[in-house]
Amino acid sequence: MENTQKIQNHRYQLGLIGNCAYNALINTDTNISWMCWPRFDSSFIFGSLLDNEKGGEFSIKPASGESFNSSQTYLKNTNILRTRIETKEGVYEVLDFAPRFSLFERYHKPLMIFRKVKKISGHPRITVRCQPRGNYGEVIPKHLMGSNHIRYEGLEQPVRLTTNASLNYILEEKPFFLEEDIYFVLSWGIPLEGPLETTFEDFFNRTEKYWQKWVEHCHLPQIFQPEVIRSALALKLHQYEDTGAIIASATTSLPEIPHEGRNWDYRFCWLRDTYYTLAALNSLGHFEEMERFAHFIENLNLHDLSTIQPCYRIDGSKDLTEIILPLKGYQGNTPVRVGNQASEQIQHDAYGQILLALFKLYTDERINYKSEKRSARLVERTLGYIETYMETPDNGVWEFRGKQALHSYALMFHWAGSAAARSVARKINNKDLYERANLAMDRAAALIEKTYSSRKKAYTQAVGSEHLDASILQLITVGYFHNKDIELSRNLIAAIEQELMLSPGFLVRYRHADDFGLQKSAFLVCSFWYIEALANIGEADKAEQLLNEVMKTTNHVGLMSEDFDVDTNSQWGNFPQTYSHVGLINCAFAIDKARRTPPFM
Repeated sequence: MENTQKIQNHRYQLGLIGNCAYNALINTDTNISWMCWPRFDSSFIFGSLLDNEKGGEFSIKPASGESFNSSQTYLKNTNILRTRIETKEGVYEVLDFAPRFSLFERYHKPLMIFRKVKKISGHPRITVRCQPRGNYGEVIPKHLMGSNHIRYEGLEQPVRLTTNASLNYILEEKPFFLEEDIYFVLSWGIPLEGPLETTFEDFFNRTEKYWQKWVEHCHLPQIFQPEVIRSALALKLHQYEDTGAIIASATTSLPEIPHEGRNWDYRFCWLRDTYYTLAALNSLGHFEEMERFAHFIENLNLHDLSTIQPCYRIDGSKDLTEIILPLKGYQGNTPVRVGNQASEQIQHDAYGQILLALFKLYTDERINYKSEKRSARLVERTLGYIETYMETPDNGVWEFRGKQALHSYALMFHWAGSAAARSVARKINNKDLYERANLAMDRAAALIEKTYSSRKKAYTQAVGSEHLDASILQLITVGYFHNKDIELSRNLIAAIEQELMLSPGFLVRYRHADDFGLQKSAFLVCSFWYIEALANIGEADKAEQLLNEVMKTTNHVGLMSEDFDVDTNSQWGNFPQTYSHVGLINCAFAIDKARRTPPFM
């Protein structure tokens, strides 16, 4: 087995497209390496990212044996991807997008992927391969050739490839010269009905305008605008618009570090991750996602639950049974998991994060949230969870398996969530709710103070523990120290730097061993929490310098993974990771705010 620990400068050679109904990761060689249909958490239909034999393929590559160079970029301020292939015989480009635009007062987001192949120069020869798979590679569909399409049968729904290219060349995987523009529309269930080329160009123009208009409506910091825009566009693609759920990442089982077994399925809605994503989108001036998530939370029926799971399927169902698939894994890294055992854990931070994610619906006058929904019922019920579980140990933000404690992270969000509930109570003039929230804040603060280590001059991972934890840096950014001596913040940052920093700007989550041993890779969101904390205490220059360094971890199209190995300068972990892109956005805004310079300076 190849020892990927020795790989240097590893980057995911992938670009992301999507339309808030599905996502696809497209390799720089044009292959769709990962795409799940009909939902984010369904089986892949193309999954060579995890198994190049069982994963199928949809590629438009140079004729077999020809060497080539490739490059990949996004059309400016869109989620439309262009891949350029250069060979000795000629040059061509592949344009990929998932349609999304307004139609009949709703967003049109069909389960279709649109691909256009355009000759740029010379006489390139290409080979088109379309080999969809079902049930994580166990089902190989039969194909039927129609007049201008190929139909794949044996999957959950019929899949159809509509094209103006030779169907025989595609089925036989026979090379042919690219002499004119070639169009492909692959559809799930309902096929494309209408003229191929005209519909393609119309959907392309509408989709391009949709994304550019969405970006125009973003409120941006004065600094790092291209990076913030790309992060915002990536975050938007992780909301499953049908239910309002937001997933942590589009992939499963990309290893946090090679050959350690830290391979997880992130295609689900973590309430914690969703809070961070919505906070970043709110900073950008986008609130529609928050309203949709409110519907998702309401449909969990919190009033009938004794406790809340940390994560759910994107339709709100609870069953995330974790199983291991017989797949090779990314670069030989196994196991390949689907489902996630974290759903069975106790993680009490979610209650406060729900309140923080939704409180603007009640308090921000810009948001037209229907008045009949402005009741205190949801807030009261969620605050009730905080009151009930305030002193109950949990598995913590890092989802320790088989280990529970009274974690500072949960206490921090008990405090912050109670503060959010208090703000709502003030807005809707609910005296009883206000008093309950105020009391909960005091209880949480008293427990947080029990985590303080006078020896380390810092707040620790849990009550009774001396371990430091990078997540506690958020005590600074959530405002816990707003009326306290700034030396508390400075001392906390100094302690974290001394104990958790691998290299300037890069931190591990904690130093103690867990179920899989000691950590070797930096967890990128910890870097962003650290940089944002620096900006919050006025160290904007240092924060900006470190942010420039951390942003070097992106791949060729500006996307970030979950983890980064500083020793090999390599991306690892699920990709792209919402946590990381949220962190970049928050840091840019924090540094911009700390500088407080006029926009024209």
